[in-house]
Amino acid sequence: MRVEVLTAVHGAYAHFLPDTWRSLCAQTYPDWLWLIQIDGSATTVVPELIACGAADDPRVRLAFNGTREGPAITRNVALGRARAPLVQNLDADDQLEPTALETLVAALNTHPAAGFAIGVARDLLYSGELVEFPLPFPPGLLPRGALLEAWVTEPDDYRLPVHPAGTMWRRHLLLTAGGWAGLRNMEDTGLLMAASALAPCALVDRVTLRYRKHRAQISAQTSDFAGGGIRFR
Repeated sequence: MRVEVLTAVHGAYAHFLPDTWRSLCAQTYPDWLWLIQIDGSATTVVPELIACGAADDPRVRLAFNGTREGPAITRNVALGRARAPLVQNLDADDQLEPTALETLVAALNTHPAAGFAIGVARDLLYSGELVEFPLPFPPGLLPRGALLEAWVTEPDDYRLPVHPAGTMWRRHLLLTAGGWAGLRNMEDTGLLMAASALAPCALVDRVTLRYRKHRAQISAQTSDFAGGGIRFR
């Protein structure tokens, strides 16, 4: 079963794309396409893809908005290009662990009622250190609404129970939920909570995502997921 990996990127994040592409090339799951949607002009992004060799990879499909529309709209435009039954979100500055696609596809096959699958995330610090934060739930099928109940929203103690950035989605659930929400810095969180109200989640206790922490990262300045490590001020 094919997986289409969706990445929204703008020019300032283009230099991260070679590492993102290499993490896809290292996947043990062979049947994937990478749908890159550029937010704004392609002039900064394309040279990075050419320099690393990704532009010659037939599994890489590139499109651009031409105008700056923000991450939610850009991801939704990429979703409009997707045709596969499974869609993997992958932010431009993050990386997938080598077994990520294989692990998440297996979880959805094991739990056909699940609308999405999530694994363990590790923070990739500027130093190169990897810091792991275990899931607060046991692996298996998480009932509808459970993520919302575990979401701590107090301003001084904000925590997401899972990391939304590395989610694998059934495409039909993404469309039912309306895609990524038009919320400032919380477009993936809004989608995650809406989807959790609509369908169960398949949780796996294997690391699937390397979540890069860096100073240009808006979300790192404004919020953390559960246990989520370093804040840059």
